[in-house]
Amino acid sequence: MKEEHIKVKFNIGDYVYLKTDIDQYQRLVTGYTVRMYGTIYILSLGSEETSHHELEISDEIDILLKAMN
Repeated sequence: MKEEHIKVKFNIGDYVYLKTDIDQYQRLVTGYTVRMYGTIYILSLGSEETSHHELEISDEIDILLKAMN
């Protein structure tokens, strides 16, 4: 079996934001789940962990979204 390296946009320990979070809380990348269709990121906010696709995540805060809240 051929060993393949997983390429990720966000690394464990990075702080990120969810594009749909109107509060724009800063979340910490704490892990990955690798699936045949792609990598799922495990994000922590306090004691809560949630799973998200890369397209849901940004490394920059959306100031306009936060201001609308």
